[in-house]
Amino acid sequence: MTDEAGPWLVVGLGNPGREYANNRHNVGFMVADLLAARVGAKFGRHKRAMAEAAEGRLGFGGPKLVLLKPLTYMNLSGGPVAGLAQFHKIPPAHVIAVHDELDIPYGQVRVKCGGGEGGHNGLRSMSKSLGTKDYVRVRFGIGRPPGRQDPADYVLSDFSPSERKELEFLVDRAADVVESVVLKGVEPTQNLYHGG
Repeated sequence: MTDEAGPWLVVGLGNPGREYANNRHNVGFMVADLLAARVGAKFGRHKRAMAEAAEGRLGFGGPKLVLLKPLTYMNLSGGPVAGLAQFHKIPPAHVIAVHDELDIPYGQVRVKCGGGEGGHNGLRSMSKSLGTKDYVRVRFGIGRPPGRQDPADYVLSDFSPSERKELEFLVDRAADVVESVVLKGVEPTQNLYHGG
């Protein structure tokens, strides 16, 4: 069990720029934006990293959250993550990556600690820069591409109209999962949210 009193680094993985804003690959940014709104924080350019960052507390006197959206594009996300973790003295056990996940059906949010990257370049970059895979992942299911569509094209396309009907609810759920990990831990969060 980790020390709940220390700050947490919550990394929303995505690509900067308006053209990527509504892509499946950018769901991490969407969750980070919602978390910032919940803690009353605004994103601003960080002086020491190629990233936008925001800080706030979960509840009155609760744990400190450092929210991060790397501006380096997905494949190079690890540099800003490691830089901010070092700057705030946050250990990997208190780092949470929020990302899209092809291997989970759309509509499901899962959490795990450590493990492989499943071909996700943002996670691969984070693991390399942090020097470990032992950080928390909040995995937002986007499902597999239809037919023979290339997964790379699929993740860089926008959510479909039918998916968008549920998107706000699911981003909300993913933000709840992040908060639960910080306040309760990974295992209790899995027990709470992995039922459906």
